[in-house]
Amino acid sequence: MKRAIPVLILSVAGLIPVWRYEPSTGTSTATSTVVPSPAPASSSASSSSGKQTFTGTTVTTEKGDVQVRITYDGSEITTVEMLKQPNHPQTTAAVPKLIAETLTAQSADIDTVSGATLTSDGYKESLQAAIDAKGA
Repeated sequence: MKRAIPVLILSVAGLIPVWRYEPSTGTSTATSTVVPSPAPASSSASSSSGKQTFTGTTVTTEKGDVQVRITYDGSEITTVEMLKQPNHPQTTAAVPKLIAETLTAQSADIDTVSGATLTSDGYKESLQAAIDAKGA
């Protein structure tokens, strides 16, 4: 009888995370930008201030779709927006890191965020497509 109570308590404590677990719905959500910019919805546009906006391709991952939009001011990437991203906690935590690295590196040659590998790979692919669109 002395063992039954601790076993019962530990069993319940072990099941609580299982009950609280919410799997990814696979739906996409939009996030805010690091540097706000009123960007048009078209894939490539120029404004009178010399800013150009390019939208990367939508990359489908196991967690959900990923799509990036970047804004150039001259030859420098000034804004990165996630138009589509998986609705997943690791993705939500990884996006600011990915955007910050992009603004620092000024390219798609950035590190993958641990715990969000699929999203990081999709982000880099969409980012590279947007960068390539500038050269086209």
